[in-house]
Amino acid sequence: MPTSEADTTLSAETAAQSTTTDGLTYQSILGSANEIWVGFVERIPYFVASIIVILIFWFLSIVFKKIVHKLLGSRSRHQNLVKVFQRVGGALIFFIGFMIAMVVAIPGFTPAKLIGALGIGSVAIGFAFKDIFQNLLSGILLLISEPFRIGDQIVSGDYEGTVEDIKIRATTIRTYDGRQVVIPNSDLYTSALTVNTAYKQRRLQVAVGIGYEDDIEAAKAEIIKALDKIESVSKKATPSVIATGFGGSSIDLMVRWFIEDGTQANKVASIHQVIVGIKNSLDAAGVNIPFPIRTIDLSDPSVSAIVNKMNEQQDVVDVNKTVAE
Repeated sequence: MPTSEADTTLSAETAAQSTTTDGLTYQSILGSANEIWVGFVERIPYFVASIIVILIFWFLSIVFKKIVHKLLGSRSRHQNLVKVFQRVGGALIFFIGFMIAMVVAIPGFTPAKLIGALGIGSVAIGFAFKDIFQNLLSGILLLISEPFRIGDQIVSGDYEGTVEDIKIRATTIRTYDGRQVVIPNSDLYTSALTVNTAYKQRRLQVAVGIGYEDDIEAAKAEIIKALDKIESVSKKATPSVIATGFGGSSIDLMVRWFIEDGTQANKVASIHQVIVGIKNSLDAAGVNIPFPIRTIDLSDPSVSAIVNKMNEQQDVVDVNKTVAE
Protein backbone atom coordinates (compact mmCIF):
# COMPACT_ATOMS: atom_id res chain seq x y z
CA MET A 1 0.00 0.00 0.00
CA PRO A 2 2.75 2.59 0.81
CA THR A 3 4.47 1.64 -2.47
CA SER A 4 1.31 2.39 -4.44
CA GLU A 5 0.98 5.80 -2.77
CA ALA A 6 4.62 6.61 -3.64
CA ASP A 7 4.09 5.69 -7.30
CA THR A 8 0.98 7.84 -7.42
CA THR A 9 2.84 10.79 -5.94
CA LEU A 10 5.74 10.34 -8.42
CA SER A 11 3.36 10.18 -11.38
CA ALA A 12 1.62 13.33 -10.21
CA GLU A 13 4.92 15.17 -9.91
CA THR A 14 6.00 13.97 -13.39
CA ALA A 15 2.74 15.12 -14.93
CA ALA A 16 3.05 18.48 -13.21
CA GLN A 17 6.60 18.91 -14.52
CA SER A 18 5.50 17.94 -18.06
CA THR A 19 2.63 20.41 -17.94
CA THR A 20 4.99 23.11 -16.68
CA THR A 21 7.51 22.33 -19.46
CA ASP A 22 4.81 22.44 -22.17
CA GLY A 23 3.61 25.72 -20.77
CA LEU A 24 7.09 27.17 -20.79
CA THR A 25 7.69 25.96 -24.38
CA TYR A 26 4.41 27.46 -25.58
CA GLN A 27 5.17 30.72 -23.82
CA SER A 28 8.65 30.75 -25.34
CA ILE A 29 7.29 30.22 -28.88
CA LEU A 30 4.58 32.81 -28.31
CA GLY A 31 7.13 35.26 -26.94
CA SER A 32 9.46 34.72 -29.93
CA ALA A 33 6.62 35.20 -32.40
CA ASN A 34 5.52 38.31 -30.56
CA GLU A 35 9.06 39.71 -30.69
CA ILE A 36 9.29 39.01 -34.42
CA TRP A 37 5.95 40.71 -35.04
CA VAL A 38 6.85 43.69 -32.90
CA GLY A 39 10.21 43.95 -34.68
CA PHE A 40 8.49 43.76 -38.07
CA VAL A 41 5.99 46.45 -37.10
CA GLU A 42 8.80 48.64 -35.86
CA ARG A 43 10.70 48.18 -39.18
CA ILE A 44 7.68 49.01 -41.40
CA PRO A 45 8.58 52.74 -41.57
CA TYR A 46 12.12 51.77 -42.60
CA PHE A 47 10.78 49.41 -45.29
CA VAL A 48 8.55 52.18 -46.62
CA ALA A 49 11.49 54.56 -46.59
CA SER A 50 13.67 52.04 -48.49
CA ILE A 51 10.96 51.62 -51.15
CA ILE A 52 10.75 55.39 -51.50
CA VAL A 53 14.54 55.55 -51.88
CA ILE A 54 14.47 52.92 -54.64
CA LEU A 55 11.70 54.77 -56.47
CA ILE A 56 13.60 58.06 -56.19
CA PHE A 57 16.80 56.60 -57.63
CA TRP A 58 14.83 54.76 -60.35
CA PHE A 59 13.31 58.11 -61.32
CA LEU A 60 16.78 59.70 -61.25
CA SER A 61 18.11 57.02 -63.60
CA ILE A 62 15.31 57.78 -66.07
CA VAL A 63 16.00 61.51 -65.82
CA PHE A 64 19.72 60.83 -66.35
CA LYS A 65 19.02 58.86 -69.55
CA LYS A 66 16.76 61.61 -70.91
CA ILE A 67 19.31 64.32 -70.14
CA VAL A 68 22.08 62.35 -71.86
CA HIS A 69 19.84 61.78 -74.89
CA LYS A 70 18.93 65.45 -75.04
CA LEU A 71 22.52 66.67 -74.72
CA LEU A 72 24.31 64.05 -76.83
CA GLY A 73 21.66 62.20 -78.79
CA SER A 74 21.47 64.59 -81.74
CA ARG A 75 25.08 65.79 -81.61
CA SER A 76 27.13 62.62 -81.36
CA ARG A 77 27.93 60.62 -84.46
CA HIS A 78 28.39 57.51 -82.35
CA GLN A 79 24.89 56.79 -81.14
CA ASN A 80 25.93 53.46 -79.68
CA LEU A 81 28.34 55.23 -77.31
CA VAL A 82 25.45 57.37 -76.14
CA LYS A 83 23.48 54.19 -75.43
CA VAL A 84 26.40 52.74 -73.46
CA PHE A 85 26.63 55.90 -71.36
CA GLN A 86 22.87 55.91 -70.78
CA ARG A 87 22.57 52.29 -69.76
CA VAL A 88 25.70 52.00 -67.66
CA GLY A 89 25.05 55.33 -65.92
CA GLY A 90 21.40 54.51 -65.32
CA ALA A 91 22.27 51.06 -63.93
CA LEU A 92 24.91 52.56 -61.64
CA ILE A 93 22.47 55.14 -60.25
CA PHE A 94 19.84 52.46 -59.59
CA PHE A 95 22.45 50.19 -57.94
CA ILE A 96 23.51 53.01 -55.59
CA GLY A 97 19.87 53.56 -54.68
CA PHE A 98 19.41 49.85 -54.02
CA MET A 99 22.41 49.82 -51.68
CA ILE A 100 21.10 52.83 -49.75
CA ALA A 101 17.65 51.23 -49.48
CA MET A 102 19.16 48.00 -48.10
CA VAL A 103 21.11 49.98 -45.49
CA VAL A 104 17.90 51.78 -44.44
CA ALA A 105 15.73 48.64 -44.35
CA ILE A 106 18.13 46.14 -42.73
CA PRO A 107 19.97 47.06 -39.50
CA GLY A 108 23.72 46.57 -39.71
CA PHE A 109 23.69 45.96 -43.47
CA THR A 110 26.73 47.04 -45.47
CA PRO A 111 27.69 46.49 -49.14
CA ALA A 112 30.67 44.44 -47.90
CA LYS A 113 28.29 41.99 -46.25
CA LEU A 114 26.28 41.66 -49.46
CA ILE A 115 29.42 40.90 -51.44
CA GLY A 116 30.47 38.36 -48.81
CA ALA A 117 27.03 36.74 -48.82
CA LEU A 118 26.95 36.44 -52.59
CA GLY A 119 30.50 35.16 -52.67
CA ILE A 120 31.50 37.43 -55.53
CA GLY A 121 35.03 36.65 -56.55
CA SER A 122 34.85 32.99 -55.60
CA VAL A 123 35.51 30.32 -58.19
CA ALA A 124 31.98 28.89 -58.05
CA ILE A 125 30.24 32.22 -58.62
CA GLY A 126 32.80 33.10 -61.28
CA PHE A 127 31.94 30.01 -63.29
CA ALA A 128 28.20 30.49 -62.70
CA PHE A 129 28.26 34.05 -64.02
CA LYS A 130 30.87 33.48 -66.72
CA ASP A 131 28.41 33.64 -69.64
CA ILE A 132 26.58 36.63 -68.17
CA PHE A 133 29.76 38.64 -67.69
CA GLN A 134 31.02 37.61 -71.13
CA ASN A 135 27.80 38.81 -72.79
CA LEU A 136 27.89 42.08 -70.84
CA LEU A 137 31.48 42.79 -71.83
CA SER A 138 30.82 41.79 -75.45
CA GLY A 139 27.78 44.06 -75.53
CA ILE A 140 29.79 47.04 -74.31
CA LEU A 141 32.55 46.36 -76.86
CA LEU A 142 29.98 46.03 -79.67
CA LEU A 143 28.36 49.32 -78.70
CA ILE A 144 31.74 51.03 -78.61
CA SER A 145 33.26 49.54 -81.79
CA GLU A 146 29.97 49.77 -83.76
CA PRO A 147 30.43 46.98 -86.33
CA PHE A 148 26.70 47.47 -87.03
CA ARG A 149 23.95 49.82 -85.92
CA ILE A 150 20.22 49.69 -85.29
CA GLY A 151 18.52 49.36 -88.68
CA ASP A 152 21.38 47.44 -90.31
CA GLN A 153 20.65 44.07 -91.88
CA ILE A 154 23.04 41.38 -90.66
CA VAL A 155 23.67 37.66 -91.02
CA SER A 156 24.80 35.72 -87.94
CA GLY A 157 24.97 31.95 -88.24
CA ASP A 158 21.60 30.67 -89.43
CA TYR A 159 19.82 33.98 -88.74
CA GLU A 160 19.40 36.99 -91.00
CA GLY A 161 17.38 40.10 -90.37
CA THR A 162 17.23 43.75 -89.36
CA VAL A 163 18.77 44.91 -86.08
CA GLU A 164 16.02 46.26 -83.82
CA ASP A 165 17.90 46.81 -80.55
CA ILE A 166 21.43 46.43 -79.18
CA LYS A 167 21.33 45.74 -75.46
CA ILE A 168 24.26 45.12 -73.17
CA ARG A 169 23.44 41.40 -72.87
CA ALA A 170 21.96 40.52 -76.26
CA THR A 171 21.04 41.93 -79.66
CA THR A 172 17.53 41.62 -81.08
CA ILE A 173 16.95 41.20 -84.81
CA ARG A 174 13.76 40.88 -86.83
CA THR A 175 13.92 38.29 -89.58
CA TYR A 176 12.48 39.00 -93.01
CA ASP A 177 9.51 36.71 -92.32
CA GLY A 178 8.56 38.66 -89.19
CA ARG A 179 10.17 36.61 -86.39
CA GLN A 180 12.17 38.02 -83.50
CA VAL A 181 15.57 36.48 -82.73
CA VAL A 182 17.61 37.32 -79.63
CA ILE A 183 21.32 36.64 -80.19
CA PRO A 184 23.79 36.73 -77.25
CA ASN A 185 26.38 39.44 -77.74
CA SER A 186 29.24 37.01 -77.12
CA ASP A 187 28.19 35.09 -80.27
CA LEU A 188 28.16 38.27 -82.33
CA TYR A 189 31.52 39.42 -80.98
CA THR A 190 33.43 36.14 -81.31
CA SER A 191 31.89 34.70 -84.50
CA ALA A 192 31.90 35.79 -88.14
CA LEU A 193 29.27 38.42 -88.87
CA THR A 194 27.99 39.71 -92.21
CA VAL A 195 26.58 43.24 -92.39
CA ASN A 196 24.64 43.46 -95.66
CA THR A 197 24.01 47.19 -95.34
CA ALA A 198 27.53 48.21 -94.26
CA TYR A 199 28.18 49.76 -97.69
CA LYS A 200 25.81 51.73 -99.85
CA GLN A 201 26.30 49.61 -102.97
CA ARG A 202 25.66 45.89 -103.11
CA ARG A 203 26.41 43.46 -105.92
CA LEU A 204 23.82 40.94 -107.04
CA GLN A 205 24.00 38.13 -109.57
CA VAL A 206 21.76 35.70 -111.41
CA ALA A 207 22.57 32.75 -113.69
CA VAL A 208 21.26 32.61 -117.27
CA GLY A 209 21.51 29.75 -119.77
CA ILE A 210 21.46 30.18 -123.59
CA GLY A 211 21.38 27.55 -126.32
CA TYR A 212 24.58 26.08 -127.77
CA GLU A 213 23.54 27.36 -131.18
CA ASP A 214 23.24 30.98 -130.00
CA ASP A 215 25.98 33.59 -130.23
CA ILE A 216 27.39 34.36 -126.77
CA GLU A 217 28.46 37.94 -127.56
CA ALA A 218 25.07 38.77 -129.08
CA ALA A 219 23.29 37.38 -126.02
CA LYS A 220 25.64 39.34 -123.77
CA ALA A 221 24.85 42.56 -125.62
CA GLU A 222 21.10 41.96 -125.27
CA ILE A 223 21.45 41.33 -121.53
CA ILE A 224 23.50 44.50 -121.00
CA LYS A 225 20.92 46.45 -123.00
CA ALA A 226 18.17 45.04 -120.77
CA LEU A 227 20.05 45.99 -117.59
CA ASP A 228 20.47 49.57 -118.79
CA LYS A 229 16.68 49.96 -118.87
CA ILE A 230 16.10 48.77 -115.29
CA GLU A 231 15.92 51.56 -112.68
CA SER A 232 17.14 49.49 -109.73
CA VAL A 233 20.43 48.68 -111.49
CA SER A 234 23.12 51.17 -110.44
CA LYS A 235 24.45 53.42 -113.18
CA LYS A 236 27.61 54.12 -111.15
CA ALA A 237 29.01 50.61 -111.67
CA THR A 238 29.09 48.77 -115.00
CA PRO A 239 27.24 45.42 -114.99
CA SER A 240 29.01 42.36 -116.34
CA VAL A 241 28.07 39.15 -118.15
CA ILE A 242 30.58 36.30 -118.22
CA ALA A 243 30.41 32.72 -119.46
CA THR A 244 30.94 30.31 -116.56
CA GLY A 245 30.65 26.84 -118.10
CA PHE A 246 29.13 24.29 -120.43
CA GLY A 247 25.86 23.12 -118.96
CA GLY A 248 23.98 19.95 -119.74
CA SER A 249 21.75 21.72 -122.23
CA SER A 250 22.97 25.33 -122.29
CA ILE A 251 25.92 27.71 -122.14
CA ASP A 252 25.90 29.08 -118.60
CA LEU A 253 26.24 32.85 -118.16
CA MET A 254 26.57 34.80 -114.91
CA VAL A 255 24.97 38.26 -114.86
CA ARG A 256 26.28 40.65 -112.19
CA TRP A 257 25.11 44.17 -111.33
CA PHE A 258 25.05 46.63 -108.41
CA ILE A 259 22.21 48.32 -106.55
CA GLU A 260 22.53 51.56 -104.58
CA ASP A 261 20.50 50.44 -101.56
CA GLY A 262 21.50 47.00 -100.29
CA THR A 263 18.45 46.26 -98.14
CA GLN A 264 16.67 42.93 -98.53
CA ALA A 265 13.55 44.50 -100.03
CA ASN A 266 15.54 46.28 -102.77
CA LYS A 267 17.57 43.13 -103.41
CA VAL A 268 14.49 40.98 -104.01
CA ALA A 269 12.82 43.67 -106.14
CA SER A 270 15.91 44.19 -108.29
CA ILE A 271 16.43 40.46 -108.92
CA HIS A 272 12.81 40.18 -110.05
CA GLN A 273 13.13 43.15 -112.40
CA VAL A 274 16.39 41.85 -113.89
CA ILE A 275 15.03 38.35 -114.54
CA VAL A 276 11.91 39.72 -116.23
CA GLY A 277 13.95 42.22 -118.27
CA ILE A 278 16.50 39.60 -119.44
CA LYS A 279 13.74 37.13 -120.38
CA ASN A 280 11.86 39.70 -122.45
CA SER A 281 15.04 40.97 -124.13
CA LEU A 282 16.32 37.50 -125.09
CA ASP A 283 12.89 36.45 -126.37
CA ALA A 284 12.67 39.56 -128.53
CA ALA A 285 16.17 38.89 -129.93
CA GLY A 286 15.35 35.24 -130.67
CA VAL A 287 17.94 33.91 -128.21
CA ASN A 288 16.93 30.52 -126.88
CA ILE A 289 16.75 29.88 -123.13
CA PRO A 290 16.71 26.08 -123.17
CA PHE A 291 15.31 23.70 -120.63
CA PRO A 292 17.03 20.39 -119.74
CA ILE A 293 17.01 17.94 -122.69
CA ARG A 294 17.49 14.16 -122.51
CA THR A 295 18.53 12.11 -125.57
CA ILE A 296 17.49 8.45 -125.87
CA ASP A 297 19.89 6.16 -127.74
CA LEU A 298 17.68 3.59 -129.51
CA SER A 299 20.72 1.55 -130.55
CA ASP A 300 21.04 0.32 -126.95
CA PRO A 301 19.35 -3.15 -126.75
CA SER A 302 17.88 -2.43 -123.32
CA VAL A 303 16.32 0.82 -124.57
CA SER A 304 14.96 -0.91 -127.70
CA ALA A 305 13.31 -3.59 -125.56
CA ILE A 306 11.61 -0.94 -123.43
CA VAL A 307 10.39 0.97 -126.48
CA ASN A 308 9.03 -2.22 -128.10
CA LYS A 309 7.21 -3.13 -124.90
CA MET A 310 5.66 0.32 -124.74
CA ASN A 311 4.55 0.03 -128.39
CA GLU A 312 2.96 -3.36 -127.70
CA GLN A 313 1.06 -1.96 -124.73
CA GLN A 314 -0.13 0.94 -126.86
CA ASP A 315 -1.31 -1.49 -129.58
CA VAL A 316 -3.31 -3.45 -127.00
CA VAL A 317 -4.92 -0.24 -125.77
CA ASP A 318 -5.85 0.75 -129.33
CA VAL A 319 -7.37 -2.72 -129.99
CA ASN A 320 -9.43 -2.61 -126.81
CA LYS A 321 -10.64 0.86 -127.71
CA THR A 322 -11.65 -0.28 -131.22
CA VAL A 323 -13.54 -3.31 -129.83
CA ALA A 324 -15.32 -1.11 -127.32
CA GLU A 325 -16.45 1.26 -130.07
